Amino acid sequence: MPRIPFFQCSRRDVLAGAAATFGGAVFGARRAEARAPATLQLGDGTVTVVSDGGLTLPFSFLLPDRSGDEITALLQPHGLPADAVTPDCNLTLFRLGSRLVLFDAGAGPLFQDTAGKILDSLGTVGVDPSDITDVVFTHAHPDHIWGVIDDFEELVFGDAAYWISEAEWDFWQADGTLEAMPEARQSFVVGARNRFDTIEDQIMFFKPGDEILPGIEAVDSSGHTPGHTSFMLHGGGESALVTGDAMTHPVISFERPDWQIGTDQDQEKGVQTRMALLDRLEADQTAMIGFHMPYPGIGTVERAGDAYRFMPA
Repeated sequence: MPRIPFFQCSRRDVLAGAAATFGGAVFGARRAEARAPATLQLGDGTVTVVSDGGLTLPFSFLLPDRSGDEITALLQPHGLPADAVTPDCNLTLFRLGSRLVLFDAGAGPLFQDTAGKILDSLGTVGVDPSDITDVVFTHAHPDHIWGVIDDFEELVFGDAAYWISEAEWDFWQADGTLEAMPEARQSFVVGARNRFDTIEDQIMFFKPGDEILPGIEAVDSSGHTPGHTSFMLHGGGESALVTGDAMTHPVISFERPDWQIGTDQDQEKGVQTRMALLDRLEADQTAMIGFHMPYPGIGTVERAGDAYRFMPA
């Protein structure tokens, strides 16, 4: 296991209006905090985690089928509130050889004012957007992909190649996806397609199991979205898994991985994926980097009775 150091309206108008409605009415407000970067060494490869800010999500959105009493009983022993969840948004950089790979691009300026902090965070580690050689997406939800463009709808990482699973691209582009999406999330589809249009000339596709770049293996973790992908980073005989949104809460995802999550597109598949990844992480004692785990999201998984426990670095 690696050592873990401590340390017509236009589409733009539609997106801004939808983000304001969704971000304000559903997510609420949360103060963004300045966060120091965290690093993890994998042989010759260096993993650096920076913050894109954070969100606030009501439990009625995350766990629509669970009662307040059930949620309180699970979270109260951990001293966590049961009325809302405030996930961090952790962005992973992997430098290996001549490549500097960014996993997910954050929320950008249109989703919620407490997120979209990637440029400030990159500055704290001396990285300019032009230094990014590759942007690799776990999936195309707003807090993971909207940050590829700025206020002027220009590419933030203009020199990068972009990577996404073929299944994920096809899902968001399919004719029936917008109509089938709940109304509150239809802006997700519009936003994804807008970003896809912008990066179309620079996109590269992959399938689960591919080594998409040296030291980066695509791991099927579909369920949250049809093409959701995690990534096993390899270097010097050590590994770490970038899990995206396969696990979204430091207690619920580990102590009750069998609970269906309202943000999963296929909730049954989401449960199956979550439990399979937890089994793998615990058995191999592989480090994980969770997008929505408490910053910086680096930790390991250990068995706790019939369930699991997230052990932050």
